[in-house]
Amino acid sequence: MTHGQIPTAPILKSVILKTMSTLRILLKNEQATLDFGARLAETIGPPCIVFLHGELGAGKTTLVRGFLRALGYTGQVKSPTYTLVEPYKIADKQIYHFDLYRLENPEELELIGARDYFQNAICFVEWPEKGKNYLPSPDIVCYLDFKNSGRVLKCESKSKTGEYITNVILKPCSSD
Repeated sequence: MTHGQIPTAPILKSVILKTMSTLRILLKNEQATLDFGARLAETIGPPCIVFLHGELGAGKTTLVRGFLRALGYTGQVKSPTYTLVEPYKIADKQIYHFDLYRLENPEELELIGARDYFQNAICFVEWPEKGKNYLPSPDIVCYLDFKNSGRVLKCESKSKTGEYITNVILKPCSSD
């Protein structure tokens, strides 16, 4: 595959709805969530901020794991619930995975220098509502909701970068 080509992921055949700024996909199982994360890895470059919403166990960290695995990361990918942020350097990309679930006060983000993390990196933020008014605006906001044994993923673009990403992800599906 040449640079710039994006493989068609099997999960993309389960697209439910796409509007100008919203993408909805039925993720039938964990593998579909990993595949979607891999698809994002083929699409996203720095700087990019992705907010991840969903109940405990909805698949937020699984999506990030799929993203990291697609970039070649082979180590353990866990939710940084207790550390707040887990950094990854893969090739020329700096990636930060935040989990703000246990954040008691959004001002704690200032204390850890969170502002610096968002400069020229790809950032995934779980539980972003806990950092309200202390986080930069996202490019994409993703919501994972339980649906039978799978998940419904809704992604809303919030910037020109986000629009580009949602359009590229769906482009291969337009002929289906």
